[in-house]
This record gives sequence, structure tokens and C-alpha cells, in this order.
Amino acid sequence: MAGGRGGVLELAVLGSLHETPLHGYELRKRLNALLGMFRAFSYGSLYPCLRQLLTDGLIVEEEPAPESAVPLTGRRSKIVYRLTAEGKERLQELLTQAGPSAWEDESFGIHFAFFRHTEAEVRLRILEGRRSRLEERLDGVRTALARTRERLDSYTLELQRHGLESVEREVRWLNELIATERQGSAVSGAGEGPAGDAERQATQEGTSRTSASGDDTPERPTAPEDN
Repeated sequence: MAGGRGGVLELAVLGSLHETPLHGYELRKRLNALLGMFRAFSYGSLYPCLRQLLTDGLIVEEEPAPESAVPLTGRRSKIVYRLTAEGKERLQELLTQAGPSAWEDESFGIHFAFFRHTEAEVRLRILEGRRSRLEERLDGVRTALARTRERLDSYTLELQRHGLESVEREVRWLNELIATERQGSAVSGAGEGPAGDAERQATQEGTSRTSASGDDTPERPTAPEDN
């Protein structure tokens, strides 16, 4: 499926179905909650997207089992959409895309919504790319504001300031997320490989020396090692 808005909707649909198979009505509600946070969502674009995903073999339609069928307030359709193995592969492919298209207003929020399914390295690239894009935007807005300040009425000036503050807040938010991601990567990397083995050995030797020193510090109980 093509990039742009279609690619954003494709990612949103595949990501939602990755959680659980959904009726069309349930899928529309979930997409409305997800996409509505970031941009206007047109229901008219959903069904062409679903038809294309069906044609591509990324999803399938299923009739739910009688005991699991839930009445949909008079709607006759009980078709459930489910992700196929090819659909899962396509979702992972979309989630690895960390280029400029993932940084834009149109798609960043959707990528972020599925970060729990995204590799840490990719998450960090997207966050850093988004921050870089917003910093460029900040420079442009500040320059334009400085040039036109004298010609703007008070309301337009306040609107410009509001936009500037909104972008600055998002940059601060991104800085916090990036710091957290880097810290998480550092923690997950500790204790792995030769460096982690050396770190554990140094810790154990330090503990042994402390126990053998005979000082007056009460000896702490040692936690049992994991099998």
C-alpha cells in the first residue's frame, strides 16, 4: 500500500488487529480513538483500506463462532477481521521504518502508539528524528516571528506564541522520552556479554572482600542465586 495517509491507516489497522481480531464496528471505534488523537479520521477511507488489505492477503474475514458472536445493536454484519501471517510480517516491516515519514505530524503519533511492538533502536531513531524536525520548525517560527512582530495584531501574535509554546513543550517531552530510552538501553545492556560478566565478577569479589574484612558492619543475608 502506498505511503502517506494510506500508509498511516494501514499501520493503524494492522496494529489494531495485531492486538485481537475485531468486528468492523469495533475496528472503527478503535481507530477513531487512536487516529482521532492525532488527526481527523474519515470512515470513508477505512473500507477501501480493508479491501486492499484483504486483496493483499494481509487480513482475512471470518465468521465468529456462535458462542463468541456479540449482537452489534441491530447491525447484521458479524464479520471479524483477523491478521494473517503475512499481515504480521507487514506490520513488523512498517514498525521498522524510522525515516523522515515516521517523524511527520501525520504519522509520528501512530508509530508512537505501537512503540510497545517496536525495537528499542527504532524507537530512539524515530524520537530523535521527530525532535530534530521540531527543532527546525522552532527555528523557522522564531525567525518569522521576529521579522513580523511589528506588523502583527495582538491576537495573531498570541496565536503565534501559543504555537511556539506548544512545539517547545513537545520538544521537552521528547527530550525526556529520549533520555528514558537511552537509560533503558543502558540498563538492558548491563550484565550481558563479557562486560556484564566482568561487572558481575567485580561485584562478587567486592562482596567477598567485605565479608572477609571482619569489620563491625552487620553481614547482610545473600539472596539465593537464580538457577
